[in-house]
Amino acid sequence: MNTPYLASRSALSRRHFLKGTGSALFSLPFLEAMTPAFSRAASPASPKRFVAMCATLGFHTPHLFPTKEGRDYELTPYLDRLKDHRDDITVFSGLSHPEQQGNNGHASELTWLTCARRPGLAGFKNSISLDQVIANQIGVETRFPYLTLSTSGRSMSWSSSGVEIPGETSPSKLFKALFVEGTEQEVAAEMKQFQRGRSILDTVLGEAKKLDKELGHRDKEKLDEYLSSVRDLEVRLQESENWVQKPKPKVDATEPKDITDKQDAIGKQRLMNDMIALALQTDSTRTVTFQLSGMNAVPTIPNVQTDWHNLSHHGKDPKKIEELKLIEEAEFTVLNEFLGKLKGIEENGKPLLDHTSVLYGSNLGNASSHNWRNLPIILAGGGFKHGAYVAHDEEDNTPLANLFVPLAQRMGIEIDQFGSSTSAGLRGLEVA
Repeated sequence: MNTPYLASRSALSRRHFLKGTGSALFSLPFLEAMTPAFSRAASPASPKRFVAMCATLGFHTPHLFPTKEGRDYELTPYLDRLKDHRDDITVFSGLSHPEQQGNNGHASELTWLTCARRPGLAGFKNSISLDQVIANQIGVETRFPYLTLSTSGRSMSWSSSGVEIPGETSPSKLFKALFVEGTEQEVAAEMKQFQRGRSILDTVLGEAKKLDKELGHRDKEKLDEYLSSVRDLEVRLQESENWVQKPKPKVDATEPKDITDKQDAIGKQRLMNDMIALALQTDSTRTVTFQLSGMNAVPTIPNVQTDWHNLSHHGKDPKKIEELKLIEEAEFTVLNEFLGKLKGIEENGKPLLDHTSVLYGSNLGNASSHNWRNLPIILAGGGFKHGAYVAHDEEDNTPLANLFVPLAQRMGIEIDQFGSSTSAGLRGLEVA
C-alpha cells in the first residue's frame, strides 16, 4: 500500500540522485521504521509522543488570550471550550519566529515548524521541520516514523533538503495503512519491491565508487557524506522487510467513511483527530502533524454565511468577527474533544495525554493584517506543568523555537538549539 505521507526526509533528499536509475523506488513506503511495537508491551515506561496542529487562518486572539497572566486567569470565549482541560494546557502569547515577512501574507505557514526566515522570497529554501528532526531519531521504533496529515493536502512537515512532505487528507486511507492487512499477493509484491530497492542501492553505490576517482577533495567530502546516508537507507530498507510480514494492530473500530462535503471543515478535523488518537494508542507512530487549512468558501457551520478567508480579514468589523467566532469556537470544540479522547485512554496507569505533547496554534497572530507576530500557542499534556496563561512581551517576542527545543528534548532528542532558538529558554514551561 503506497503511503506518500510517510516518506522519510532521507528518501526525499535523494530522489533526484536515484532518478537516473529508472527506479520507482521512492513511491514506496520502504522507509517505515521496523522495530516491533509489540515487543515493547511489557515495558513499564510509556513512550513519549508529539502532535502538532496548525490552523493557517489564525484565531481572533482577543477571544483567546486572557487579560490577566497566571493560573487564575478568566476564561475567554475560546478557552471556555477547553475548560474541562484547564489543568492540562498552557496558553502562550508573545511568541513568534523572527523575519517571517514573505512573498505573500500567508507565507509564514511554510515555516511554522521550521523557523526558516523570509519564506517564499528570492533565495528562500526551507529547513527541516521539528517533527522530522524527531522522526529521524525515534522513527525506527514504530511502524510509521511519522504521519503528515492535512485538510488540504499541504503540510507543515519539511525534509532536511527543504522539500514539503505532502499531507494525507483521507481518514479512510490512513485507517487502511494503519490497521488493514494486505493480501498475500500484496505482501509478496511489496517484498519484491524492497528487494528491487536493495539492488538499486547496490547500483548507486557502485556508480558512486567509480565517480569517486574523478572528484576533487571537496567533492569527495560531499560524496562521502551522501554515501553515508545511502548506507543508512540500506539499513532502513532491511528493517522495512521485517515490518511487512508483521501483523498490524487490531482495533475495535470500523473503517471511517471520508466526508464528501468539501465545506465540512470541522467534520474533517474531528474525523482525522479520531485517526490520530488510534495511531497513538496503538503506538503505530509517535510523531504527527496536522495542518488545519482554511478555505475561500463558506464552511458548513450553522449561521455562517460568509467565506472563511473573507471573515479572517474582518478589518475589525463586529459582524464579521461574530461570524468568525462561530467557526473558531467550533475548532476549539474539536480540540477539546481530541484532548478528552487522549485523556480517556489509559496507558500504564496514566492518561495517554500525559505522554503526548499536543502543540496547537497558528502561524498568524492577526490574520486580518497578516501579522505573524504574537502567535496564539497552546501546549497540552506531555508531562509538563500546566494550568497557566503565560504572556511574553507582545512587541519584543520570544522565539517560538524556544518552545521547540524542550519539546524535542522531551521526546528524547539530544539538541540544545533549533532554528532561531536562544539559550534563554522559555519562561512558563516546566516538566511536571
